[in-house]
Amino acid sequence: MFAVAATLLVFSIPTPDAHAALSAALLAEWPSYAAYVISFLTILVIWLNHHAVLDSIRTLDRPLLLLNGILLMTVAVIPFPTSLLARYLMAGHYQSTAAFAYGLTMSGMAVAFTLINIYAKLRHLFTTPFSLLGFSTGQLSYPLATVLALFNYYQVALVIFAATAIFYMVLPLLRERLLRESST
Repeated sequence: MFAVAATLLVFSIPTPDAHAALSAALLAEWPSYAAYVISFLTILVIWLNHHAVLDSIRTLDRPLLLLNGILLMTVAVIPFPTSLLARYLMAGHYQSTAAFAYGLTMSGMAVAFTLINIYAKLRHLFTTPFSLLGFSTGQLSYPLATVLALFNYYQVALVIFAATAIFYMVLPLLRERLLRESST
């Protein structure tokens, strides 16, 4: 699922008009590249965190698998708001609406992860310590960016979307490094 969603993201990058100067047309596509990179990094960290969460759960049951299905549904739809975002950033209008739609998808994904984590925590399914920082960042940053996009601060929202993906890439690396250093 993650690989398919990540692969479909490339379709958010339009092929330049064959009658335009290619180098200028490729440069003009920068919003599409930005939307692609943000979404690809987001899918990457969802995949990494998905593995980390499932690896730390003692046993899977049907309700947990259903909650996981909701998460997978949100991942599968990411290429659509990515395409909207790329298209409307290029068009120069309705950027805030496109960023808001993107944010709704990211917020939905954060809610799905929240449901999985809360369910597993309440049922005492985790075999590793629960990270409140890692858990709460996306639950706060995605809705915040979504609301900012609604009020026409779509540039700030895009920075928050990108920063959230980077945060979720860096935090586990730092945690693993600290664990390695403390064990030596």
